[in-house]
Amino acid sequence: MKVISRLFYIPSWTIATKISVALISAVFIPMSFTAYYNLRESLERIEAAEYRKLELLATNTASRLDQMLIDIQRLVIQVSGDLNVVEFLSANTVERQKTLSLKLQKTLNNIHDANPDFDAAYILDDNGKCVAATDPIFINQNYAFRQYYKSAIQGKSYISSILIGKTTKRPGLYFSAPVKSETGKILGVVVLKIKGEGIWTIVNSLKPANQSYSFLIDQDGLIISHPDQSTLYKSIFPVSSDKAQQLLSNWGNILPSINSLNIPELKAIVRAKDTGHTSYYSPIEKQHMIVGFAPMKVEPWVLGISQSREQFEAPLYHLILFNISSVIIVGGITTIVALWLSSRIARPIRALTAAAQALEKETFNQEAHHILVQTAHSQDDIGQLVRVYINMSETVRTRNQNLKMQVKELRIEIDETKRNRYVEEITGNEHFESIQKKIAKIKQGTIVASETEIGYYNRLHNQVQSLKQRTSVNITQKLPN
Repeated sequence: MKVISRLFYIPSWTIATKISVALISAVFIPMSFTAYYNLRESLERIEAAEYRKLELLATNTASRLDQMLIDIQRLVIQVSGDLNVVEFLSANTVERQKTLSLKLQKTLNNIHDANPDFDAAYILDDNGKCVAATDPIFINQNYAFRQYYKSAIQGKSYISSILIGKTTKRPGLYFSAPVKSETGKILGVVVLKIKGEGIWTIVNSLKPANQSYSFLIDQDGLIISHPDQSTLYKSIFPVSSDKAQQLLSNWGNILPSINSLNIPELKAIVRAKDTGHTSYYSPIEKQHMIVGFAPMKVEPWVLGISQSREQFEAPLYHLILFNISSVIIVGGITTIVALWLSSRIARPIRALTAAAQALEKETFNQEAHHILVQTAHSQDDIGQLVRVYINMSETVRTRNQNLKMQVKELRIEIDETKRNRYVEEITGNEHFESIQKKIAKIKQGTIVASETEIGYYNRLHNQVQSLKQRTSVNITQKLPN
């Protein structure tokens, strides 16, 4: 635990560690903020560019569809004014119609053969009954319930959604225009049916990537074109029962019901006036999708280009990876340089620290001096500090040696002085003086009368021995070690 706590205690770090951390932080922190800011701005721009790309693709495809519908509608209007069509519907007798039917049939066949995407062309009288067609299956069928007949008989050109034909059971797009006499009376309706496959081919012709596709939604929110045909004629959000009945009646109750994909996020696409984008979860692909959409001009339909979010975010992930790699590479180089610089800066400081410790312990020798000399070649402040320290260490070492010699000499003088003082204290004692006097008397031959000569001598000898022992003990205890 102490080791771990020291790792996070900044004052305990070595100077090399502090310099390394400071240099790395000085580079990494600003670089990280800059990289984050640039990355965020770049991601926003790339994301906007990807959305814009989908919108442009949707706009381009919608424009192509608009142009195709305009061209076909012009063709239908041209056919409605053809002399053979007008004369046929203006004929008052059956014989007259039979006479004109060959020319009318040739005109319809020429229209049908002009484009492989045309499914059928036929003429309806003012009651909605088919009186001429490229396919005999349409003859005598009544289409008065169709919206293309109702609109055209009122003098308006009409383009339907992709519907399933009542007669052929094939999906198609219906174009109609009124046939008028010279006086402006509406005599009947010209109808041209485009194959649904032809519309789907155009819509699906532009695929930005494998997981991208185009789809078409009509003004009621029904999918009228989609790569997955199982989703055709389904609504993107639930519709009320009244609305469902209205849609089914417009189709002649061909479909059993209106099913919903329940994608409320796509509700913003229906009847959109401007290009845009949104995201949603697709129950078909079972993944999150991004869609760019654009409204058509001829019809209130909206074309969308859908792309998986994973593929949409691939450029973003690439940019993120590139920025992270750049930070790691630059950071690695910075770390190496910081460690090298910190080592270069800290090496003379470590040498100074070791020399100071050696000087403190009085172990400063020639080897330590040589190490300092090697680091003193630099002309910067640290080199100057090392050179000053070398001179100072030499001065301190010489001074210490002189001081030791002085202390040694002083200690000898102190010991001699103490020894003389102790001897003086012993010899100045009255008892010692008494003994000396007695010894002097002995030398002079003076003896105490009450004692024998031998007894007096033994007693005096014992006292001298006792005094010598006490004196030796006192001197030993008082002398310094």
